[in-house]
Amino acid sequence: MKLTYLIVPFAPLIGAILAGLFGKQIGRKGAHWVTILGVLISFIASCAVFADVLNGNTFNGPLYTWMVSGGIHFEVGFLIDTLTVTMMLVVTSVSLMVHIYTIGYMEEDPGYQRFFSYISLFTFSMLMLVMSNNFLQLFFGWEAVGLVSYLLIGFWYTKPTAIFANMKAFLVNRVGDLGFLLGIALVVAYTGSLDYATVFKTAPSLANIAVNMGPFGIPMWATATCILLFIGAMGKSAQVPLHVWLPDSMEGPTPISALIHAATMVTAGIFMVSRMSPLFEMSTTALSFVLIIGATTALFMGFLGIIQYDIKRVVAYSTLSQLGYMTVALGVSAYSAAMFHLVTHAFFKALLFLGAGSVIIGMHHNQDIRYMGGVRKYMKITWITSLIGSLALIGFPFMSGFYSKDTIIEAVHESTIFGHAYANFAVLAGVFVTAFYSFRMYFLVFHGKERYNQAPHDDHAHDDHHHDQSHDAKPHESPWVVTVPLVLLAIPSAILGYFGIGQIVHGDWFKGVIAVADQHNTIKPLTEEFHGAMAMAIHGLTSLPFILAMLGVALAFYLYVMNPALPAKLRKQFSFIVKILEEKYYFDRFNDFFFAGGARKLGELFFKAGDRAIIDGVIVNGSAKGIGALSGVMRHLQTGYIYHYAFVMLAGVLVFLTWLLLR
Repeated sequence: MKLTYLIVPFAPLIGAILAGLFGKQIGRKGAHWVTILGVLISFIASCAVFADVLNGNTFNGPLYTWMVSGGIHFEVGFLIDTLTVTMMLVVTSVSLMVHIYTIGYMEEDPGYQRFFSYISLFTFSMLMLVMSNNFLQLFFGWEAVGLVSYLLIGFWYTKPTAIFANMKAFLVNRVGDLGFLLGIALVVAYTGSLDYATVFKTAPSLANIAVNMGPFGIPMWATATCILLFIGAMGKSAQVPLHVWLPDSMEGPTPISALIHAATMVTAGIFMVSRMSPLFEMSTTALSFVLIIGATTALFMGFLGIIQYDIKRVVAYSTLSQLGYMTVALGVSAYSAAMFHLVTHAFFKALLFLGAGSVIIGMHHNQDIRYMGGVRKYMKITWITSLIGSLALIGFPFMSGFYSKDTIIEAVHESTIFGHAYANFAVLAGVFVTAFYSFRMYFLVFHGKERYNQAPHDDHAHDDHHHDQSHDAKPHESPWVVTVPLVLLAIPSAILGYFGIGQIVHGDWFKGVIAVADQHNTIKPLTEEFHGAMAMAIHGLTSLPFILAMLGVALAFYLYVMNPALPAKLRKQFSFIVKILEEKYYFDRFNDFFFAGGARKLGELFFKAGDRAIIDGVIVNGSAKGIGALSGVMRHLQTGYIYHYAFVMLAGVLVFLTWLLLR
């Protein structure tokens, strides 16, 4: 099977190299064929590995030793178990759909081959991350997805907003990655190994060793390591306050919004914490930290979705909110529920992003939902699939999102660790908020009266990259390369939860892979009450989350279909709150003022005090002035007259004799 394991990440890499380096020679068709074929081979190989793991065959070992230094092995190796194959299937299947969809979406783009090369390279990076059996390879994949996301977000590099967005994503991720690197450093320093299995075996004996963190106090080793590793996850998985890059990354083309923000890059942090469960279970403090950060993200990022008009940004804020739910599940040790929500979310969120892209194509590249309405008549496939995605997102019973989201809410309810009450409120309030903004977008786009003839003739209402002047043209359904992936993603969005809940969450799918301490086990009481997927869905029809979700949908229907003039009045009435939401809680302003502005002021201080005053003023110019002054004095001594020199010699002899006599 080792060859099959190698095929999974390297097939997309070969496709990326061929499309990237030989794009001109193989042409546009050649570029999409080699990359799609690479990802298809990777998907088929992942299915074969999945079947092999189902038969009880797992693998953990090195494939290549890069170097050995100080007894530490730096290796490339794979860990193939149920957690890995779950991620492999999600990454390859969603990536395959995105590759096919891209043919239609990027049809007229001059950077067609380059785009296919990037998304294939992204798939390789993500697969290397999830398949790794050691921290070195994990960090390689971690940084590689960050690098490729930088290239993809700034794909349209002539667009200033795209360049700003990709730099912002890169810098914010560097902050998280510094924490991640320090966490790995603590692991290596205290365990002497980079290998997961060795670290997990050694860790319990280190749990209560104190680590001096300077200004951050002296926490236990497990707490310090887990919090630092989670800071890495906060950057990648866009948790407050390192979430600011994700909404701006919508500047990239829609296919990468689906790929990065649905199934892959943003879920890397969730996967990593699940993989590190043996470490996190040793520190209740770290779990509480994870829980509070996740709950804050789940609720407060949802609020921001309410006031957005850009169709892609609404979906982006829903991604932030759902990542918060996954993080909350990690905080209450419901790792299996977090992973299950990761899987279901990957499909329905990719569906919503690609559905949004289909609407953008059909609306002649208008992205402003204020200038849509009644689109369901013209785009029936996009309408139905978007409805399925929206129902899955709000957790409607029987849809895949219901099973994973409700399990998380129930797990939080069972938890007793610090912060559980706040998290319980946040996840329940988040259900109402999610339903409201999801169906606000759905009703504004697909229902109500047609408003697309009112679209303003400026670039703000349009995807800047595509200049389509046909504002008054009617919407049209997207080509089959766009709609087929929508249909294929809608199927798992509808049924995956029903068939997966019993095995993944309440079965022994992650047995021996994810560790949960008995005192933290919030899934166990849920498993005792679980009587099958059908019973859970029927019970869900009377539960509080369902009632809250329906209230959210009803409010959206009332405001945007029944009484469309009311939202503008409410906006005016609550302008103070709207202003806070429009400013995104002033995170960007604060970062710009404190971090960026502070860095500029500090640089200016170093320039004036250090560079000009000390280096130029004292060291460079000062030494020149000093030598000049010394030379000026010496010049007076070098007169050229013999009697002057004779006098100096006699004076010298006199001084010398005086010194000898007085000694």
